[in-house]
Amino acid sequence: MQRPICVLLLPRTLEQFILRDQAEDLLRSDGVVAVEPAQVPYGVLGRLPGVVADALAAGQARRLRLPGTPRAVAIFHPFQYPLARAIMARNGNCELWYGRWDRYEEALDASPRDRTRLRDLHEQAAARSSLTFVASQALADVERDAGREATLVPLAADSFPAPHPEGVTIAVSLGHLGHRVDWALLRAVSERMSDRLVALLVGAWHEDELRSDEDFAACRAAPNLIWLGHHSDEEAARLILCADVGIVPFTGHPFNDAGLPYRILKYARVGRRTIAPELAGARTWERAVTFAADPDAWVAALHHAAGARSRPDLDLREWALAQRAAQQNAPLWQRLAEIGVVA
Repeated sequence: MQRPICVLLLPRTLEQFILRDQAEDLLRSDGVVAVEPAQVPYGVLGRLPGVVADALAAGQARRLRLPGTPRAVAIFHPFQYPLARAIMARNGNCELWYGRWDRYEEALDASPRDRTRLRDLHEQAAARSSLTFVASQALADVERDAGREATLVPLAADSFPAPHPEGVTIAVSLGHLGHRVDWALLRAVSERMSDRLVALLVGAWHEDELRSDEDFAACRAAPNLIWLGHHSDEEAARLILCADVGIVPFTGHPFNDAGLPYRILKYARVGRRTIAPELAGARTWERAVTFAADPDAWVAALHHAAGARSRPDLDLREWALAQRAAQQNAPLWQRLAEIGVVA
């Protein structure tokens, strides 16, 4: 005689299932097995006329190769009910479990016809269920108002990462993400601060420039480097507001060394300092910059910046807002006057 089992009919693959953590917990038992969706999706099965759906479901149930005799079959959506009903028909002592983390029968994206079908299947499943388990007390109240009992089983998020929230630095990099960047430096810093740094990388990245760069590849895979792509100036300014400090992770190449990174001023306009390597050009705005010569110095500077987003440097902001085009262009205006172009 085969052993009794509980069959979890997953509406998606286990990897994609919203209740994956709770499913995996149940699957620690040899008596619980998961069945992932068949070739005919549940959405198709549930929308078919009843007789056709039942015929297809009966065929699916017949083809299942289970390692025991189903004593319970659990569904997580009304469209799964035809298959569950077919499994129960083949196993007379099998009961239905109905899991609800939403009011599926009121789905906002369903057509009026689909909503009618969902409500019908929901009522059938809820009436047949031996154990209805719901994610919220509100869903339990819905079942109670319908004259049915439901067991509260709130959600779990065991597999969702939980980096420690204290002492984390949020950095932002604005602009080019290609050959100008010192990817070895950024990789070293991100690895040393894997749980203490989140870097928002705002700008287009250029994989065509870096196809064979292992450090770039490692940075693309690092979970604490968030690649946000191109954003408008309005959006970028608000992203800088989310950060403690701006960064200029450039190489020391002569092309970078002599230039003045524009982003330093952009960070400063919202009261954020910049961390940069020892770039000669950046000394022009040293009022706004913390210089760091190597990964150790970068790590120290980033640690020091943690939490600065809640105490923006308003004096720095005033300095930056004063760097207006008319002021910066004063030598040019003077020469225009000297050569008679302007009065």
